[in-house]
Formats: sequence, structure tokens, C-alpha cells
Amino acid sequence: MLLKSGSGSSSSGSGLALPELHRRLKWVALVSLAAFGLLIGRLWQLQVMRGESYYERTVSNVVKERYVPSVRGKILDRNGIALADNRPSFNIYATPKSMTPEVRADLVRMLGLGDDEVVKIDERLEVGKKRDPKIPILVLEDQGRDRASIVEQAGIQLPGVEVHHEPYRYYPQGALAAHLIGYMTQMTTNEADKLANQGYDASELVGRYGLESAWENYLRGKKGIERYAVDARGQRLDDATAKTLIEGERMVPPVSGANLVLTIDAELQRLAEKSVSHVGAAAVVIVEAKTGKIRAIVSKPSFDPNVMTGHLTHAEYEMLKTDPRKPFIDKALRATYPPGSVFKFTTMIAALEDGQAAEDEGITCVGQYELAGTTFRCNGTHGKLDMVQAVQHSCDVYFWKLAERIGLDRISEVAREYGFGAPTNLGLNGDSGGRIPTKAWYEEHQKYKVGYATNASIGQGDVEVTVLQMAMAYAALANGGKLFVPQVVERIEGSDGHTIVAYQPTVAREVKTPSDALDTWRRGMYKVANEKGGTAYDHGHFDLMPIMGKTGTAEVRKNHKKDNDERDLEGWHPTRSHSWFAGWAPAEDPDLVIVTFVEHGGSGGRIAWPIASKILEGYYTKIRPLHPVGPVDPKDPKDPKLPVAVPVAPKQVP
Repeated sequence: MLLKSGSGSSSSGSGLALPELHRRLKWVALVSLAAFGLLIGRLWQLQVMRGESYYERTVSNVVKERYVPSVRGKILDRNGIALADNRPSFNIYATPKSMTPEVRADLVRMLGLGDDEVVKIDERLEVGKKRDPKIPILVLEDQGRDRASIVEQAGIQLPGVEVHHEPYRYYPQGALAAHLIGYMTQMTTNEADKLANQGYDASELVGRYGLESAWENYLRGKKGIERYAVDARGQRLDDATAKTLIEGERMVPPVSGANLVLTIDAELQRLAEKSVSHVGAAAVVIVEAKTGKIRAIVSKPSFDPNVMTGHLTHAEYEMLKTDPRKPFIDKALRATYPPGSVFKFTTMIAALEDGQAAEDEGITCVGQYELAGTTFRCNGTHGKLDMVQAVQHSCDVYFWKLAERIGLDRISEVAREYGFGAPTNLGLNGDSGGRIPTKAWYEEHQKYKVGYATNASIGQGDVEVTVLQMAMAYAALANGGKLFVPQVVERIEGSDGHTIVAYQPTVAREVKTPSDALDTWRRGMYKVANEKGGTAYDHGHFDLMPIMGKTGTAEVRKNHKKDNDERDLEGWHPTRSHSWFAGWAPAEDPDLVIVTFVEHGGSGGRIAWPIASKILEGYYTKIRPLHPVGPVDPKDPKDPKLPVAVPVAPKQVP
């Protein structure tokens, strides 16, 4: 009974469990099928629907690209001498995303970087992060072979840091014509954002000054692109593996920039710079009288573009920045100064044109001039002078009396005809227009007084001009009235030497000054440089040939509080007058117009004229000698070695 009872109980329990088991198995099967279906769907989505997208994303993490810099165009003088060129260099790049604090610390330690270099790296990485943190950015340019080797050998210890062998800008003539040529620096963050749509990479150096900046679009060329593959550690994969990952061209070659061939003569430029080496601050402009082409242009103090292009330390920058002579300001193009007596031709021409004076009119100079209760003092007591003698001795009284007759506005009109008061349109380094005041200008700023015309008549008061403006004005006086737009680029050449564009001289305007008025001024200039009593002749005469010249000594306003704090640097002091000389050679059939200016140098005849004389002597004895040197080709009338009374233009480089 007991056995039956137990058997029945077990059978009953088994019968109750089977349906429940079947039910549970069905749910397990359904869940498994659903999960399997979801898995298949997800696989379909990943591999079929989004497979291409994920593949591209994977490849983008493996395939990298970098810009291949183009070879920047050269800047050459008129004879083909390189003023700006390129040389091989080692540049260190870093990927901002990979530059962890640990990697940065290792890089600083391994390369022994200084504080300025660390600051430079951090600044450039910030620029890179804002642009694209996955693209390598230039952090240290033009590094030595030792540092390059350290980075190349570091491997995985410096992930994302690599060395590129690239052309680097350098200036084989050092500081020669530095303000004209300019230099290069890396872009700021704002510049990188603005120039991104023009194909610039945040790592690029750009022209920062002078021709390097103004002609950037011609010089820079077009970058190439290199595509390559890397592994998980950021190391490059071999070419065979890279081919399977990279679609399209792996290398788009760069296009070299164009060369600029200048009107500048490097030998004359060097001579001009050497001639002002003894003064603290100066400018020299030498142009061709009949074309307006600039043959030399100097601004002192200067800088070395090789240092400015990527190697300037903070200490060096601060020293340049705090120099009271302002070496970053182009003293030939941007800085403006009262011109003093070299400006007197505007007063004379205005008086002669208006019939308010005559060449033979005698005016007595007693050393001072009374006007409206003010006493103006001349630079001497000259006695009775005619107009030509007034130029010879630079008698202020004579010109003050002329100003009383013609007024300020007529002086201003003539000055503007000769290019003052407006930029020369050379288009470099600020190219200031200066200031030529009129009665209306004074009424806008202060009440006009008759003494303002007195000051303006001798290039003082509120008259301010640039050295380049003065050179172009004197070129117009020399050539009979053609006021040229100054020219410094002769032509643009391709990297293979073929001419892309050749530029011709451009006349801004024809100044209609009567020939007799010009002749009167020229006769005065002749006496200044070639006869006893002339303000230039008395400080050294030029014996190679007769030349034309005019000296100027421009007084400056005194600021005693400031002036007492300034240093005396190579004869430079802010209380001293500015020294000017303007003229041309030879006197007849002018070849070169020269303007020399010494900032706070003192007397024009004593300081500026000897500099001009030294330059002209060196030019006509060594660069283009007047007498035979070496074999002469008698069949070539343009052979510069022929014995001639005046220089003959040398052959141009084709």
C-alpha cells in the first residue's frame, strides 16, 4: 500500500511539470530567436548599411595627410644676387592631440629646450588645437642636426612628434636692405583662421614685413599634399600596406613660388649702408632720375631678417622694441620728418610762377625777420642776395619774404604737385603720405596764423615728408617734371627663369613747372655743391664731376622732460636737428638722384652731405667707374669701361 501510494504521488507530480517545462522552453526559444535576430540586424546595419562609413572612419584614424611646403620664390637684385633664398632645414612638428603633458616634458628634457622655445611650442600647439588637433603643426623650425636625430631616434617615446626635411627661408646678405626685403614669422591664431580658406596651413610661415609681406601671393607658391598611413602608435606603415588603405594620389607635388627681380643694386646698397654706419639713425634713397627706379634704399637702425625669421628671443625682441630709435619703423618710407631747406624749392617755384619774385631780385638779410610781433632768426647774416645766392647760402630770410607774398596755400599747392602730402604708392611698410598743411587744415585744428606760412616756406612747422617722397620730388626736378611712382620690382620670374611679368616705369603726373623756374633752382643747387660759400661745398667738395645739391637742417620741437631721459646713441639725440641732403649726379644729364637723411644728426651740410659724397664717390669709382678699367670693346658704345664724361648705364642682366 505504501509503495502504490508513493508511486501514484510521483506520477502525479511529473504530469504537472511537463506543460510548465514546455512553456518555459518556448520562451527561451523565442528570446534566443529575438536576440539572434537583433544580432543579425545589427550586423547587417554595421556591415551593410553603415559599413562604408565605419570603414572610412577607421581609415581616417590610420591614413594621415600633411602639407608639403612649396619652395618660396627668391628675391634677387638687378644683377641676380640673392637677397632672399632658401636652404635645407630640419623642422619639428607635433600633433596637438598626442602632445600630452608627459610627452611635452620628455620633448623639453630630451632637446634641452629654453624658456623661449617652450613658450613658442605652447603657443603654436594652441593654434593647432583650434584648427585641427589631429594634424601635425610646426613647433620648432630650422633645428640643428643633433636635435633632429634625437627626435627621429626617440620613436614611440615621442608619439606624434616628427621631423620634416624642408626648405627654410634665409637671407644670404644678412641685414642688407632688411626693411625693404622683410622677414617671415608663423601666423597668429587670428591670421590662421582668416587665411585658412586661401589654402594656408597653421604651421606656415608668412611674410611679415617688406617685400616678403607685400608680394606674399607671388612668392609663396602652392603647397603639395602627402598622404600616408600610421599604426596605433602613430608610426608610419610601409608603402605596401599604405597602398591598401589610401585611395587616390598619395602625393600632390608642390608648385614653386615666383622670383622677384628688383631694381636694387646690391653693391650700391651695401655702399650706402656702410656710409651711414657711423651715425645712430639714418635713411638713404637713391633712384634713377629718368625712370624712378630705386637703386638703393636704407633705413637705420635695422635688424637681421635671419634672426627675425624664427630665431628671435624674447630678450632680443624687447631690446629692439625699447630702442628709442625705433628700428622696426622704416625711416625711408613710413617715418615723416620736417624737411628743412631741401623743401625751399616749393616756395621759390610758387613765387616765380605767380610773378611775385624774380631771379635777380635782391633782398637783404640782417640775420632775422620780424613778422606780427614774432622774430624769426636766420642761420646767418647774409647781406644782400639774389635768388640763386639765397639757395647757395640757404638764406631763410629770403624765403620768408617770398612766403609773405604768396601765402601758405600756394606753397602747399606746389608741394602737392611734387608728390608731398600723399603716399608714393610704392605700397610697402606704411608708405606714409606725410603732411602738407593748408589754411583750411589749420582752421580745423587750431586758428590760422600768418607765421605758419613763414615756417612752411623753409620746410618747418607742421610740414612733414618722407625721405622717399623727397627723392621722387628731386627726380622730377632733375628730369624736367616727370613725377614717377617709385619702382622697386623690375620683373617677376618663374622658378625656371622665364619672365612672367615685366614692369615699366610709371609716371604719376607731369608737373608743369616753367623751365625758367626750374633753371633758377638748379643754378642755386649748382652753387651749393660746386662753389665756395655753398652749404655743401664748404664741408667738402666733390671733384669727380659737377653735381647738383641742396642741404637742409630741420629743427625739432623740444620735449625737455622726455629728452632728458633719452640716451645719446652714436650721435643720435632727440634734441638735435635733422640733417638732409638732396641732389643728383652728374649735374647735366642726371643719372642718379640721392637723398641722405640723418635723424637728429645736426647740420645738413656737415653731416648729411659728406655721406652723399662718399656714396657717389664709391659708385663712380668702383661700381660704375668713369675711367677705363680692363679691356674695352670699341664696337659697343654702351660698354661701361669706355672713358666717358658721364656714366653710361651698365648692361642689364637678361
